[in-house]
Amino acid sequence: MIYAIGDIHGQIEMLDHALDLIEQDGGPDAEIVFLGDYTDRGLNSCAVIDRLIAGQKAGKNWRFIMGNHDRFFANFVTMGKQHDPRVASGINWLNPRLGGTNTIASYGVKGEAIFAAHTRGEQEILLHYQTDAGALTPDQVQQAAAKAVPQAHIDFINALPLTVETDDLLFVHAGIMPGVALADQDPEDLLWIREGFLDDATDHGKLVVHGHTALEAPTHFGNRVDLDAGAGYGRPLIPAVFVGRDCYILTETGRVPLIPAD
Repeated sequence: MIYAIGDIHGQIEMLDHALDLIEQDGGPDAEIVFLGDYTDRGLNSCAVIDRLIAGQKAGKNWRFIMGNHDRFFANFVTMGKQHDPRVASGINWLNPRLGGTNTIASYGVKGEAIFAAHTRGEQEILLHYQTDAGALTPDQVQQAAAKAVPQAHIDFINALPLTVETDDLLFVHAGIMPGVALADQDPEDLLWIREGFLDDATDHGKLVVHGHTALEAPTHFGNRVDLDAGAGYGRPLIPAVFVGRDCYILTETGRVPLIPAD
């Protein structure tokens, strides 16, 4: 028996509630896999990372996978990287749609990102970051974030694996490229894939458990289970438990079977 929590996106109250549901069902030593995207959009990314690190240090039976938003965050803090080629629109990590502004604000670097006019497909350019103390240049806001974010948080993110496996399950943030052995998967696909994975109905050998693509509720597709129910957009964070390949979501009244969609 193993539990899983999808994309948290800075929602500390939702995370605590999900952990409470898991403890009620499986006890304090329950094995949990976290599917990545701990940061961005929500208001408390710092508190979320603190909670995960505290659990790790306390010896909890928790395992963590890296999400694309987590890497984006670490890359901005350490290198000032504001874009990723997998973001087709070209928008900046500090754009509210990606949520980086809320992430650095949770560490005390509060302000509003001001961008140049943007054309889809081109890189969105940060002009400055407006704070109560004045405007920061892009270099200055990166330097402020690097000073504010504990090195332990960056080390935690950079050490995260891209997958976790059991006999029956493959946990990954975004998904896999069908037909490609796990050892040969492109790491970018594991973090970002949608096209070619979401529309593929073939059996992957193991049931793939992932997040990344936000739905209205956790959904079982037969060969995969998507646990991203949109916490980053204010919808509930709903944990799941797997017994072999059987999946159940956890509610206030107990387990509810998650049946493959027709």
